[in-house]
Amino acid sequence: MKNLNGRIAAITGAGSGIGRALAEELSRRGAHLALSDVNEVGLAETVARCEGRGVKVTSQIVDVADRAAVEAWADLVVDEHGAVNLIFNNAGVAVAATVESISYEDFEWLMNINFWGVVHGTKAFLPHLKAAGEGHVVNVSSVFGLVSIPSQSAYNAAKFAVRGFTDALRIELEIDPCGVSATTIHPGGIATNIARDARVDDSVADVAGSTEEAMVEFDKFLRTPPEKAARQILKAVERNRRRALIGPDAVVFDAVSRLPAGLYQRVLAGGARLQRRERAPDAP
Repeated sequence: MKNLNGRIAAITGAGSGIGRALAEELSRRGAHLALSDVNEVGLAETVARCEGRGVKVTSQIVDVADRAAVEAWADLVVDEHGAVNLIFNNAGVAVAATVESISYEDFEWLMNINFWGVVHGTKAFLPHLKAAGEGHVVNVSSVFGLVSIPSQSAYNAAKFAVRGFTDALRIELEIDPCGVSATTIHPGGIATNIARDARVDDSVADVAGSTEEAMVEFDKFLRTPPEKAARQILKAVERNRRRALIGPDAVVFDAVSRLPAGLYQRVLAGGARLQRRERAPDAP
């Protein structure tokens, strides 16, 4: 799909961040949009930014954790636009907590959005993409789907799962060609609200000092603007790449993922212990 002009693109999590940036970039390229989010205000702002460019823009409040809601939205998109060519399963949330301290409720909340939301979006839209004769499934994983990080067990689990799920889908689409392909996206530190909106457990303060300090430290790694990320994602779609590393830090994470597991894990553990000792000299 080297020309996005006139195509119909559905985007989850379109109310902010990468989802909003994708919507704006696609509308500039002449693609029609079906946008969804749980944030009504943010979604309306994205719609306003994309209208007036000669493309059709529709929107719907959708919780991607709700399978029935996603399936109904996919059918609605086809009813409103006549077809759909791209689904960007982008919606996501974050939880920072150790394995011991994270609640089952927070773990399930994250998995229902970050993993099951991707599954719901893929399965709901895939038949419509095939019916259109040309389509692309774009599933957003993370650099944390390449390398595991302490305090990110739930996020790691979801993003590794998205990677495996989408890789399998890509192979299946190649076994029986139908005009549809799939790409896994691995963003690095993108300047979005996901970290600021994260659920942060007190256990993370052992390293960062406090919840507020943890967010300040995390924000330092958010170096790639979402607009640049959107352009890189669309380039990956146009070139039909299997995976796309978004941002220079994503390239570093990919390189680290190829090291022996014991090596990079010991380095991460050592760095975390060093930070803890700097904040609490008497800590082990």
